[in-house]
Amino acid sequence: MPSNASERDGEPRRAPLAATADNALKIVIVGGFGVGKTTMVGSVSEMRPLSTEEIMTQASVGVDDLSAVRDKRTTTAAFDFGRITIDERRVLYLFGAPGQRRFWFLWNQLFTGSIGAVVLVDTDRVQDSWYAIDRLEHHRTPFVVAVNRFGPGPGLAEVRRALDVSDRVPLVDCDARSRESSRDVLVALVQHVSGPVPGSATSAPTPEDTQ
Repeated sequence: MPSNASERDGEPRRAPLAATADNALKIVIVGGFGVGKTTMVGSVSEMRPLSTEEIMTQASVGVDDLSAVRDKRTTTAAFDFGRITIDERRVLYLFGAPGQRRFWFLWNQLFTGSIGAVVLVDTDRVQDSWYAIDRLEHHRTPFVVAVNRFGPGPGLAEVRRALDVSDRVPLVDCDARSRESSRDVLVALVQHVSGPVPGSATSAPTPEDTQ
């Protein structure tokens, strides 16, 4: 399948992998259709991300629900792929999963071998994240929930109640367009799975508000 991989102007060129890197970790980014998974992979990847985004055609009418993302013109047909170095030894390989129901059959393969996942949430469409959380819990895959803030909305405590996730699951706010914010989400997941990341400003998940 043709892809839009790596050919757009302004994207970072491939950064060389550090000679000290000896621990490759796979992370999957999941969530509803149009929530920002491709954006997150693209913003944080230190190499030009591989993207299988394709132009949406009339064939998607009646198949994909575009009611909440009317301005969306492209869709991920397989997965997005990127890479980010967390510290001198650990490198994350990122796989952004497709959000449409017709591509959910790919999720099981993407989960295989992963250390954990990021569930990206739009507070206007919290219900779109339920399937992702169900699948991760079914696979017993550790995950964090990242609320992609498009504007004012419910606090993290309210989002936790809406998602009905355990207090042990970290919830963080993020802006998927920001490299620093997206990196903090990934660091929070690595810390959740394997402990502190040396030199990181994110020593713990962002505290939830008390609303």
